[in-house]
Amino acid sequence: MTTPSGSSPSGEVGRGVAVLIEESWKHQLSFEFEKPYFRSLTEFVREEYRNGQCFPPGRLIFNAFDTTPFDDVKVVILGQDPYHDVGQAHGLCFSVMDGVKHPPSLRNILQEIHEETGAPIPESGNLTRWARQGVFLLNTCLTVRAHQAFSHSGKGWETFTDAVIQRLSEGREGLVFLLWGGPAGKKEALIDKTKHLVLKSAHPSPLSAYRGFFHNNHFNMCNQYLTEHGKQPIVW
Repeated sequence: MTTPSGSSPSGEVGRGVAVLIEESWKHQLSFEFEKPYFRSLTEFVREEYRNGQCFPPGRLIFNAFDTTPFDDVKVVILGQDPYHDVGQAHGLCFSVMDGVKHPPSLRNILQEIHEETGAPIPESGNLTRWARQGVFLLNTCLTVRAHQAFSHSGKGWETFTDAVIQRLSEGREGLVFLLWGGPAGKKEALIDKTKHLVLKSAHPSPLSAYRGFFHNNHFNMCNQYLTEHGKQPIVW
């Protein structure tokens, strides 16, 4: 998939579909790019970006992949679709650009980290600092129409991101999957729990955070597991 902004692709993948994505992920997902659903998805996304405002910016659709290469992933956090207001989404789930007010779910995530670890709540909600430590911040859908939540759902992104989760489960060992909320929790079926740690709870949204997200201790349990498996813990 070329970026809708027209950036030059890094190479042709499959049947002439150009996908601008980090090389290790391109290698892992090359067969996925050849499938008919992905070609249809590519055409849909191109048309959406051509005919209206969509998020994130085209060059950042695969930002999670570009920031956290396949072999660097230690933790997977799964979101739904990108933020759909101007200036928020930049291709990492729950994250916002520098200078943007923390959305409610992100505010609750940072509050829970503070309660668990004592770390101060940062001014910036840009989670690139996590992604560079190996936290793969994946949305179920990678694009969205402006001001229309879930507007790109059911078009093929879910099939693609399910394949991503399966590749991580099959090709890596000792990962931590943080699955918050019902839709994310259903992805547990894609993960080999004999090789990885799966932590589930309610979603951090204000509508559900008090039903099990707060005090879930996921961030501490995640780092304990990483340490036990000889990996550097995450500085949340």
